[in-house]
Amino acid sequence: MGSPGDLDAGRQKVDWARSHMPILEGIRRRFESEKPFQGLTVSAVLHVESKTAVLALALAAGGAEVHLAAGNPLSTDDDAVAALGEAGIETLARRGETVAEYREGIRRMLDADPDVIVDDGADLVALVHSERGERGRIRGSTEETTTGVVRLKALERSGKLLFPAIDVNDADMKHLFDNRYGTGQSTIDGVLSATNLLIAGRVAVVAGYGWCGKGVAARLRGLGADVVVTEVDPVRALEARFDGFRVMPMLDAAREADLIVTVTGSTRVVRDEHFRVLKDGCLLANAGHFDVEVSRTDLEGLAVSHRPVRRNVEEYRFADGRRAFLLGEGRLINLAAGQGHPVEVMDLSFALQALSAEHLAKNGRSLAPRVHPVPRHLDQAVAIAALPSMGARVDEPTAEQREYAAAWEAGT
Repeated sequence: MGSPGDLDAGRQKVDWARSHMPILEGIRRRFESEKPFQGLTVSAVLHVESKTAVLALALAAGGAEVHLAAGNPLSTDDDAVAALGEAGIETLARRGETVAEYREGIRRMLDADPDVIVDDGADLVALVHSERGERGRIRGSTEETTTGVVRLKALERSGKLLFPAIDVNDADMKHLFDNRYGTGQSTIDGVLSATNLLIAGRVAVVAGYGWCGKGVAARLRGLGADVVVTEVDPVRALEARFDGFRVMPMLDAAREADLIVTVTGSTRVVRDEHFRVLKDGCLLANAGHFDVEVSRTDLEGLAVSHRPVRRNVEEYRFADGRRAFLLGEGRLINLAAGQGHPVEVMDLSFALQALSAEHLAKNGRSLAPRVHPVPRHLDQAVAIAALPSMGARVDEPTAEQREYAAAWEAGT
């Protein structure tokens, strides 16, 4: 799978990302000296763009033989692929690749016989379990998405998980920043890039009020939208209401929505019955991992005509004349139509991925085959490294405060 990307542009993009990723760059320098992956193979299935390239190069600096495939057919930056190729990293990805090419790329990651897997959505892990059925040399995997963690925990509950998996998604330095601020900003970037329409004054519906939904809702409100939240979890629904958002079922919200953004990790969140009552001209965007949250099958079944009207915008017209506009084919809007998460946010997330992969390289053989949290000291290490880059400093507890905390924890 070749890349038509521009090598010079790719170098510039990777250099720009690296210059704004001081935490991962510090880890890369240490990896280069210590070689924690010497003799090991790392297979990664991720969104392939400049920030991902910085992670791949850091792992390679640590001695790993790195293989990389696309985590989504529309999220690849071909220029970054060209830069990775120059660096000697096998990268099976191109923007707009077919589903067959996408699946073949993931299969090739398994054929590389990895020691460590870095996954996004658990696609590679799922392939291991469906086709290999034994652990082989795999020491473990890291996973950075809600969707992927759900799949891993399902394997764990069934007793079928073959190796330890580190849940990067639920580390503090991931969900507090990547999911909330990264998804929040990049989702809006994708919507605006695709449509060039005003957010202020529109009714924007956010499906799902997890960390990603919180970020999207906050950014939409900041741009002047009237934000409605839909939820299936009563606690999250109450949280959204306490945060000042209207909360209602999707069937009601769809009647007044100018924009719907799905961020649930589930399937068919917007479907036939919603399309039947949808307000004319509603924009439909998905910020969940897979392109199943807005049911394209139902949309195509109801529409009497369908045509592209802008890059990353498709018009579906219904028999009564109403129109719905699907953005980015229903795939991850922040990467299909935008540039992905801000560089500084991915510095935090990819630093956690790199350190978690190192943890598996060193300790994977001794860990139980279950889903493990990111070790607390690694989460803290990334936070400590991030503070100077953000111009922030923290207090040091006094000896008296340390003693008080120790006594409290001991129950005395």
